Amino acid sequence: MTTNLFQFDRAGLLDWFAEHGEKPFRARQVMRWIHQRGHTDFDAMSDLAKPLRAWLQRDATLRALPVQTCQRSHDGTVKWLFDVGGGNAVESVFIPETARNTLCVSSQAGCAIGCAFCSTGAQGFSRNLDSGEIIAQLWQAEFAMRAELGLAPGERAISNVVMMGMGEPLQNYSALLPALRLMLDDDGYGLSRRRVTVSTSGMVRMMDRLAVDCPVALAVSLHAPNDALRDRLVPLNRKHPLDDLLAGCARYLRHAPRDFITFEYCMLDGVNDQPEHAAELVRLLRDRFACKFNLIPFNPFPGSTLRRSPAARVAAFAATLNEAGFVTTVRKTRGDDIDAACGQLAGDVRDRLSRRLQRNIPILPDTAQPGEMR
Repeated sequence: MTTNLFQFDRAGLLDWFAEHGEKPFRARQVMRWIHQRGHTDFDAMSDLAKPLRAWLQRDATLRALPVQTCQRSHDGTVKWLFDVGGGNAVESVFIPETARNTLCVSSQAGCAIGCAFCSTGAQGFSRNLDSGEIIAQLWQAEFAMRAELGLAPGERAISNVVMMGMGEPLQNYSALLPALRLMLDDDGYGLSRRRVTVSTSGMVRMMDRLAVDCPVALAVSLHAPNDALRDRLVPLNRKHPLDDLLAGCARYLRHAPRDFITFEYCMLDGVNDQPEHAAELVRLLRDRFACKFNLIPFNPFPGSTLRRSPAARVAAFAATLNEAGFVTTVRKTRGDDIDAACGQLAGDVRDRLSRRLQRNIPILPDTAQPGEMR
């Protein structure tokens, strides 16, 4: 069986080459051919000796992910649906902006966390991706967009990576870590730690490990100012309640490349978007540590009874946070016409909506009366 070189970070590739009696600089040469130049034909790697090229042709491969669909939004967003076998697929999204181009990468086929506002969670969990499948998303998007944008050799198409696609990245830590290290490696993708973000729903112990092993920018899915509401929206809160989560955020900042934590907050009509929720957030986080808020419009999906907060209410919520001294942005909805916006990545591969029904977790607005559903 051939070895998929996408799965290796620098250390892994050096070890694999050493096992076969090859010198370390050969591994670095191969890394540059693959991740900087986009080559998959080992025979075309002209600075490698012919016997080495022949060995790689025989024993190694670069396993790209089959593309099921590639959709393009009117705003320039591109979404790929990648086949990862077994009837499963994952999605990656390229988001072009004036000062940067961001790729949103998946870490799992489906998601086991089950957040109430996320279509991926509604689909359920199939499996973790391996490191090669995570990096293949970046490799395929990078070189597809280089060609499409007509970039000069060596000019990068993707400046930022966010692990905010399908799945909870920190539940797949053993595969995530080599992928992150390759993204940061100067012989790989050469991204700054400030430009690689891991988003988590609050896996506190794994946040502690990431802070030591590979500290990158951290985004935390908050979505509620108190435990009672967050228990309903983010089931993981029952294991890691807010005090535990915020203490973990404070510890992470001792190692992080940025001096703040980003809190993601999906705005849900009548559920978590009231003036008292904004005031409670201020009380919760004031004087704890530096943080910023990213208010996210809810993106409806089939089977959900939740609704997007009105724009005026989102603006008022943001104003309360800003006035309290918190940097607060309202995320622009990108790619929602191709279901590429936040919370919409579901793959449409298997119907697992019954999982939500089995959990039987009602989502009631705080202002609702008993028996009243909105």
